[in-house]
Amino acid sequence: MSVDGETRQLTSEADEPGWEVDPDDDWGVAVVTTVGRQLKLRREAVGMRAGDFGTAVGYGEDLVYKIEGGKRIPRGEYLDRADEVLGAGGLLSAMKEDVAKVRYPKRVRELAKLEAQAVEIGIYESHGINGLLQIPEHARSLFRAMQPPYSPDEVERMVAARSARASIFERSPAPALSFVQEEVALRRPLGGTMVRRHQLERLLTVGQLHNVVLQVMPLDCETHSGMDGKIELLKFADGTAVGRSDGAFSGRPTSDPKQLRILELRYGTIRAQALSPRESLAFIEQLLGET
Repeated sequence: MSVDGETRQLTSEADEPGWEVDPDDDWGVAVVTTVGRQLKLRREAVGMRAGDFGTAVGYGEDLVYKIEGGKRIPRGEYLDRADEVLGAGGLLSAMKEDVAKVRYPKRVRELAKLEAQAVEIGIYESHGINGLLQIPEHARSLFRAMQPPYSPDEVERMVAARSARASIFERSPAPALSFVQEEVALRRPLGGTMVRRHQLERLLTVGQLHNVVLQVMPLDCETHSGMDGKIELLKFADGTAVGRSDGAFSGRPTSDPKQLRILELRYGTIRAQALSPRESLAFIEQLLGET
């Protein structure tokens, strides 16, 4: 790519929604404010004006001021270019990891941290397709339909956060993952026919991974132990675990062994009532053929 083409690309990326700082996220505000201050100090130390610096890194002057003022979250590419232009020796690039986390809402960061530490995860999803399994287009349609409505920036922020959680499928060593999805969620055409088709294709891909067990709870199941709602179970390498269910313990996360046994019993029963993994993949293939 030419320099002009690269500059246009970075400018376009900088204008994308979802890169505003959440004012209610104290840690996020502190990170972006600190990074912005360091960028400004280093730029001023080399005697470069904001406009010239913006041209060098491919951003407009206004966005440079927003980033330095802690009002805008810089992309990783921005920090890499700034590090090179300002001769920071890798110090600015090193901030990318924390800055990347800031883009995602606090509650999502906390959930992603638990998922990243878990060696085993079991999820029964009672209404929709679980967030770990959603493609961006499906997630975007879901967030856009919520009431009261989210702003475009909020929608893109949440889509990016949900998509980032899918990195769990690339972890090494791989965690053991199991999902039980309701048939009705697979039939609901959120986002339209093509989005549904791509979502079903994603489920087939994930369901064939060696560390994933994906099952479908059919509509014609006469005995269903999951009517109380979603169940999540996460187990960790040190033997501890955390679980949550919409219909138990006021919906709050729990690490109490007795309560965890109840959730494990319910989840195990739901899995036994659902289609087998082989039957489930065949069923999803059938639905895909009908789209």
